Amino acid sequence: MPLTRKAYRAAILHSLADPAEVGVDASYEYFEDGLLVIENGRISALGHAGDLLPSLPADIDITHYQDALITPGLIDTHIHLPQTGMVGAYGEQLLDWLNTYTFPCESQFADKAHAEEVADIFIKELLRNGTTTALVFGSVHPQSVNAFFEAAEKLDLRMIAGKVMMDRNAPDYLTDTAESGYQQSKALIERWHGKGRLHYAVTPRFAPTSTPEQLARAGQLLGEYPDLYMQTHISENKQEVEWVKALFPERNGYLDVYDHYKLLGERSVFAHGVHLCDDECARLAETGSAVAFCPTSNLFLGSGLFNLPMAEKHKLNVGLGTDVGGGTSFSLLQTLNEAYKVMQLQGARLSPFKSLYLATLGGARALRLEDKIGTLQPGTDADFIVLDYNATPLLSYRLKQANNIAETLFVLMTLGDDRTVLQTYAAGNRVHQR
Repeated sequence: MPLTRKAYRAAILHSLADPAEVGVDASYEYFEDGLLVIENGRISALGHAGDLLPSLPADIDITHYQDALITPGLIDTHIHLPQTGMVGAYGEQLLDWLNTYTFPCESQFADKAHAEEVADIFIKELLRNGTTTALVFGSVHPQSVNAFFEAAEKLDLRMIAGKVMMDRNAPDYLTDTAESGYQQSKALIERWHGKGRLHYAVTPRFAPTSTPEQLARAGQLLGEYPDLYMQTHISENKQEVEWVKALFPERNGYLDVYDHYKLLGERSVFAHGVHLCDDECARLAETGSAVAFCPTSNLFLGSGLFNLPMAEKHKLNVGLGTDVGGGTSFSLLQTLNEAYKVMQLQGARLSPFKSLYLATLGGARALRLEDKIGTLQPGTDADFIVLDYNATPLLSYRLKQANNIAETLFVLMTLGDDRTVLQTYAAGNRVHQR
């Protein structure tokens, strides 16, 4: 293949570390007039335009953006593909919401054509919103995952997904068995895990919908294949927590159910964690597991407020999740708007640089992919987005009053949405143009 080299000039910002660990000033790198150089799908150089331009060949293709900010592609650590068609469903809390809206919607994915149609809509929505990597729940049907991976592979996206395992406490039309869930997952792993930039996640929906036999089989899969992911839900809703205690009286709490079946580990991501206690946070951190913070969904379903300071105290990896369809937006910018409010309600601050971290490098660390995505460091995948300062009249006017990059960033996260994303790039290829 011939060497393809391109450069992109604009204001450029990315995270270097967690502000909670190194302080805000050491947590990011900002170039007011920056240059990002891409070679064959990877970042080869990043710096001040004035420093880098003299070293580049005269014929290099340079795209110069005015009034724009380049950041790493955004990372969504919790989202449901089959719930795209029921976003914004009225009036229930978690358990009733699942039965009333979610399960009937997911039943449609037995049809491969339906799965393919929704996968196309879903991926376009992710890219329109600047999300270049997501950890995705399929439905119980293998075709939901096949359709998603087929669409993601065509665009060379770095995506992680898995077939839901669910063998009880759900409608008959939507359950597998411990054995069929294991065999179907195994076939999907053999087909997709590690193919291009795709990864597989073992996906028991949550403890109440899996028998002990199925949870044991999920743990078995993690033992059989190195580098697999595991995704599930934990401690989202108080009724759910009580239900788990009733279903697993022999276990010492919700997290201990997953721990017992060997589901904790460096690539295990637990969505929500709103009602975790200190000991559970400590155990998650000790095992290298991560939590997906889903503020929009937690507010919409009335689940509660995630305690980010407690997670930080335990040095627990935290990513950000839109949790569509409990969450009401594919936009991680809008999700950060809600995250700020969740912290405010608890008397805590969420700085714009911590927000940037959560949506990029924090998500990459939660997924153990920080060597590949989440920053704009040379050598990493060229997954990046271009944010337009003039996307809406109000945004344009407001940003003219901003005095520094911190204020600019905060306004983008408060007023920004899919309209703010001018372009999205994955592996150096433009995959969305507004």
